[in-house]
Amino acid sequence: MKPVTQENSRLGFVGIGYMGRPIARRLLESGFKLTACDRDQSKAQELIPYGGTVAQSVSELSSSCNVVLSCLPSDGAVLDIYRGLDGVFANTQRGSVVIDMSTVYPETSQELSKLGSERGVDVLDVTISGSTPTAENGLLTLFGGGDQERFDSAESIFRVIAKKYFYLGPSGSGATMKLVVNTLLGIGMQAIAEAVALGEKAGLDRNRLLDVLSQTAVVAPAHAGKLQRAKKSDYSPQFPIRLMNKDFGLILNLAAAVGARMPAAGAAFEINARQTDEGAEQDFSAVILQMEKRAHLGSNGDGRA
Repeated sequence: MKPVTQENSRLGFVGIGYMGRPIARRLLESGFKLTACDRDQSKAQELIPYGGTVAQSVSELSSSCNVVLSCLPSDGAVLDIYRGLDGVFANTQRGSVVIDMSTVYPETSQELSKLGSERGVDVLDVTISGSTPTAENGLLTLFGGGDQERFDSAESIFRVIAKKYFYLGPSGSGATMKLVVNTLLGIGMQAIAEAVALGEKAGLDRNRLLDVLSQTAVVAPAHAGKLQRAKKSDYSPQFPIRLMNKDFGLILNLAAAVGARMPAAGAAFEINARQTDEGAEQDFSAVILQMEKRAHLGSNGDGRA
């Protein structure tokens, strides 16, 4: 199978958001030719200084590219850009490759694979683990599903954007692994938020508590940086809480479908949803604020609600 290279491939990238923007930028800086498309065209235009071009529609993008990547916020958004007369599959060439990097339900990935196969297009679900800074530095972890030979043929893309990338199995496997990983991500953040509120309520200095906790072996690297940002009351979104909330819904739907009991995930989902309802665009680590609020603590541990 012909490998994807800077010389023989033109990339199309749909979804220039929190993660899509730094991924597309790295691909451009590594020498790939890339055309971008986003519902908000100003986001796609941000890639022009790095050598990117902008398509006015998904159909325009897919007709001019032989590798289409997408990084979108929901199952509905993914299906919308691939299906229909104006979608990717109706306009791309046979033999093209689709790499969907969105966090979606595994059945959505399998549906894309089926639709792609009908049009002679290979589809990979290659989900991403990491935050915006991780993407900017090319240190993501990727989980791949689909045909293994096709996955291996796209390694030149993965090397640019990720530190580690794994093939998991047939279509839907990458999507499933992402939900497994985000289960730990979300529950772990909730556990940390509860621990922080406990320490504050018991009289520990908030800043010292956060600093020491971030340096213990029990806090994962993905969470350690969140504690340092919490010291500064910085909850600006690196991974928005609304997307973590969406992922919890996918996780619990998958658990129900396969008969897995997940009481901790259900409890974390409830707190996550409550903080999401506050309305502000915050990082998923803002569950710390929710637990401090429930403990009648201010964001500085000063006892104010």
